[in-house]
Amino acid sequence: MSRRTVNLLLFVFLISIQMAGMAQSEKKAITLEDIYKNRKFMSKGFQVGQSMNDGHHYCQVKKDSLNLYEYATGKYARTVVTSKQLIPAGDTVAIPMYGFEFSADETKILFSTDEEAIYRRSSKASYYVYDLKTGQLFPLSKNGKQRLATFSPDGTKVAFVRNNNIFIRDLSTGLLNAGDKQDNRKDDVESQVTADGKPNEIINGATDWVYEEEFEFSQAFAWSPDSKKIAFYRFDESKVKEYQLTYYGDLYPEQYKYKYPKAGEDNSTIGIYIYDLGQKKNMPVDIGKETDIYIPRIKWTEDPNTLAMYRMNRHQNKLEILLADAATGNSKVIYKEENKYYIEINDHWTFLKNKTEFLFSSEKDGYRHLYLYDLTGKQVRQLTKGNYDILDVLGVDEKTGLVYYSSSETSPMDKDICAVSLDGRKKIKLNTRQGGNSADFNKTFTYYIGRWSDINTPPYIAVYQSNGKEVRLLQDNAKLKETMVEYRFSKAEFFKFKTNDGLEINGLMVKPPDFDPTKKYPVLFTIYGGPGSQTVNNSWGTVSSWNQLWAQHGIIVVSVDNRGTGGRGEEFKKCTYLQLGKYETLDQIEAAKYLGTLGFVDKSRIGMWGWSFGGYLTLSCLTKGADVFSFGIAVAPVTNWKYYDNIYTERFMRTPKENSAGYEDNSPVNHADKLKGKLLLICGMADDNVHPQNSYDMVTALVGADKQFESQFYPNSNHGIYTGKNTSFHLNKRMTDFILSNL
Repeated sequence: MSRRTVNLLLFVFLISIQMAGMAQSEKKAITLEDIYKNRKFMSKGFQVGQSMNDGHHYCQVKKDSLNLYEYATGKYARTVVTSKQLIPAGDTVAIPMYGFEFSADETKILFSTDEEAIYRRSSKASYYVYDLKTGQLFPLSKNGKQRLATFSPDGTKVAFVRNNNIFIRDLSTGLLNAGDKQDNRKDDVESQVTADGKPNEIINGATDWVYEEEFEFSQAFAWSPDSKKIAFYRFDESKVKEYQLTYYGDLYPEQYKYKYPKAGEDNSTIGIYIYDLGQKKNMPVDIGKETDIYIPRIKWTEDPNTLAMYRMNRHQNKLEILLADAATGNSKVIYKEENKYYIEINDHWTFLKNKTEFLFSSEKDGYRHLYLYDLTGKQVRQLTKGNYDILDVLGVDEKTGLVYYSSSETSPMDKDICAVSLDGRKKIKLNTRQGGNSADFNKTFTYYIGRWSDINTPPYIAVYQSNGKEVRLLQDNAKLKETMVEYRFSKAEFFKFKTNDGLEINGLMVKPPDFDPTKKYPVLFTIYGGPGSQTVNNSWGTVSSWNQLWAQHGIIVVSVDNRGTGGRGEEFKKCTYLQLGKYETLDQIEAAKYLGTLGFVDKSRIGMWGWSFGGYLTLSCLTKGADVFSFGIAVAPVTNWKYYDNIYTERFMRTPKENSAGYEDNSPVNHADKLKGKLLLICGMADDNVHPQNSYDMVTALVGADKQFESQFYPNSNHGIYTGKNTSFHLNKRMTDFILSNL
């Protein structure tokens, strides 16, 4: 080789190095402003308003109109209503189109405006009805804001709650003149079903605080299939003790009181009633003589004369299904299940149109699976079986005899979309990609909107036929993928380790983009760890852009699913019974010790942060694992389980009287003297869920133990800490600064 050739090759080599260096320098650094203000790393979705009855069309809001589009082609079909048609009489501003609901016959639409949040799942608003046949818009009621407005199945009426009472608005009367734009309806079109509603005492048709939060529903009434009756809850919370929150900003702070039953304390007394619209009469339903119980669900069967109910004991380890006669209120038990730990409530029950059978899920064989029962309570067959959990029931197509559901059959980190036949003979998996899959079926189960992602790939959204065949792409987030490359997003990796007793634990890790295995890096755990939860998932969003920011600052980000989390069957999830927090803490400590054995981890710099249960677990790890964790951030933490609500806490711990040691041994306030690392404690001072009392008591314990720490409190903010100007950004900047200065 000639000297000239060598020199030329050397020149090319040096130029390539220079260009590579320039390319590297052009890579952009993630900032908090990019994440939380510019939303630069937010994935795009595809919002479908509602599947239409014909199964061929879906509705979607586009600019100033609500339109119909074809599932198969995406072609525009027609406009249902425009903003100009949603301007109330005497006003100039249109009602917003979000949050709409069609009547079953698709001749009317409910819209809401001026919404006011109450708690996590509850709100009140001004509802309007738009009649598609007449083109008329009118307020549902002129007597104050409403809650939970719901069409009757025949579309002629709307039931709603106001001031803790149930009302029915008759829509069949119509305007006096078809062309009249004014609401000249008769006064008697709004009838009152109940009259004893009273704040902090009696609630009809809506839930009390603890039912809303822990049984995860707020609408406590249901129309019968023939629209002739309404079944509803009546909560008597007069004996439930109050909690008080203080709101600042005025000369004298506002004191807000509401009913919150803490562990071991009195609950509301529940009654179930059926209102007959023809007789205009409320009839009590027999739910048994025991009053210290839960009725976590009611549901009409396909027979308009039969109401189904779940009934649970206070310990939540015994579940019964009752069927009630709508004519007499008499009930009978058709199903019983008992569990040595507890039974979780979900919506996996579907009454079939044959009026003789229903679908139900249970963990009675150690994993959550689907079962078919007849209405006498006899098991017809078990539809799914294996060492995996059913995660959700997506629908039942009785025409083809298929039940669609999601499961963790591939792995606890993945989510599959599957179908099983009602005769149990046929089972298929619809998704072809491994990762996080979800499906939103149309009303005829001929198409679904499918979403797929994995831990390193943003959502891919498409229309699929019911057999899983892709029809057309809706969104692939190609732009976001380019942005991820531009900002040097690191690839997340899954890992496993075994605890001292041989139990395998799942985790994930995000290394810095310029990771060098010969160097030692600090580690930050991001955790939740609560019962049935999972943070180690093979889906987009498991690793946030905030996690990527930390990685760019030379921090290894880790998350671990400890014992008590979901996706791995009943024993793994429920082994924490009566000792909530004990095994979760041990597993996180062992995870940190395991990571400390890896050559690229600096075991002297291992931190943790978490919110809610994750905040509790952070405090537990920083005290009980003080020699392992060097710092932590606890946001909105529980610090003593006796301060939390009774439905959640007693499910896992029973009452403080029954399990005093379990409560006290696993409360961080009792271990404050063990703290060695640096701590940032954060809470919203108007948190109606995890009361600031928890954080205040932790402060008292830490001060009493002469432990220095940092704290950040946000007035008027609830559990999400987002109330007020710039609050969310301030919170995230505060935490980021603390992390970067301590790792």
